[in-house]
Amino acid sequence: MEGTEVRKLVAVEDKHWWYRERRALLARQLRAMAAEGDGQSKALDIGAAGGGNTRVLRAHGWAATALEYGEEGAQVAHERGIPVIRADARCLPLADQSHGLVVAYDILEHLADDGLAAAEIFRILRPGGVALIAVPCDMKLWSAHDVAVDHVRRYDRDELVRLLQSAGLEIEDIRSWNVLLRPIAAWRRKRSTGSDLTEMSSAVNMFLSAVIAGERYLPVGGLPGISLVVRARRPVGAWQTLSS
Repeated sequence: MEGTEVRKLVAVEDKHWWYRERRALLARQLRAMAAEGDGQSKALDIGAAGGGNTRVLRAHGWAATALEYGEEGAQVAHERGIPVIRADARCLPLADQSHGLVVAYDILEHLADDGLAAAEIFRILRPGGVALIAVPCDMKLWSAHDVAVDHVRRYDRDELVRLLQSAGLEIEDIRSWNVLLRPIAAWRRKRSTGSDLTEMSSAVNMFLSAVIAGERYLPVGGLPGISLVVRARRPVGAWQTLSS
């Protein structure tokens, strides 16, 4: 993501409906793992941009570090007082089996060689460690927005499962997210000319926030959405990737 897009994200993410609900989604996952975040367990937030999700990790008891490839994103995280490493997700400067949790929300789709990043996630996870991953789904939704934010692809379920299993991870849960708003997104994407990271009226933001929050209480995870969200785990006793 270019520096201008990172600064734009930081300017809107605290109140923007999509980023707020994504943080709420991460928080729900972390609450379910509460016993694993003991203040000592290491977590890595890959592709952290300004560190919004890293702050959620730290608030839930994880010793979390942001990892960002871009200079601007790393600088923003540093300015926010977040521990940050500037590095490539395909070659993490971290020890084998050193982390209990890796979060990679909306990063794999930026990488032509996403298998390298998946293998690195597996490598740094301790046996039994968890990976929380989110990606945009369905190439039918491909638009100028994807081009503007440097996406390489959008995933389908089988493709994402194969990628993570090939790296050695076991899939515990995979579901769609942002299902209720998919028709609106599909309509807008056909007419888009750039990134969706734009300011909007407070009324529209409140409406979209209410709609997407409604998904928390509805069994819609098996329906087509805009994103896919995965919880995967490095099996206990796994010492190498399946592709090694």
